[in-house]
Amino acid sequence: MLNNIHMKQIIIVLTGVFLSTSVFAQNRVIHGKLTVFNTYPVQNVEVTAKKAKTAITSDSLGQFSIVCFENDIIRIKPKTFRPVNKKVGPDTDFLLINLLFIDTKTNRDLAVGYGYINEEDLIYAVNHLEQENNDFCNYANIFDLIRGRFSGVMVSGGNIYIRGSGSFSGQTQALIIVNGVATRSIDWMQPCQIKSIDILKDSNAAIYGARGGNGVVIIETRR
Repeated sequence: MLNNIHMKQIIIVLTGVFLSTSVFAQNRVIHGKLTVFNTYPVQNVEVTAKKAKTAITSDSLGQFSIVCFENDIIRIKPKTFRPVNKKVGPDTDFLLINLLFIDTKTNRDLAVGYGYINEEDLIYAVNHLEQENNDFCNYANIFDLIRGRFSGVMVSGGNIYIRGSGSFSGQTQALIIVNGVATRSIDWMQPCQIKSIDILKDSNAAIYGARGGNGVVIIETRR
């Protein structure tokens, strides 16, 4: 009888140890970093683990460390950015997550106000968009891309107008430069062909002289 009692106690202890070890083995710490435009760190953003129900906030370098379970889902749903869900795989130790900024005037104010990114970096980034940072292919045509991505830029009849630019010539449309060459029409251009777009106005467009008086749109394509 005593032996049976001892055996039951041993089994209970071993079972508890096994369960504790199993639970412990399920817990993991995942490290990561949040960026925007594949360059700038994004801070003050909450990162959560769906199954573990844990949460952490990215630091000034955009970095975070969070406790999660095996096969957990890391969720990031900040204002002004598109939400991201990342599954934790068996070999996942580090997540480098580039957030896609939704560019509107309100979102620019919110992104700076929440401390996600400083104003100077944000202004430069949204005025120099590259395909690696944004999915240009989602747009039906080049004009929808320019209209959708750049606030203060208007498109009418195939011409581009940059709000706030002065007019030194008899026309008001912006000068368009494609791969270093001035061009009148970009109707033929497909969004997926584009590598980068820059919008210049005022003193930044001065290098183009009178031709740049109404602003300049600089486009580089993938050659």
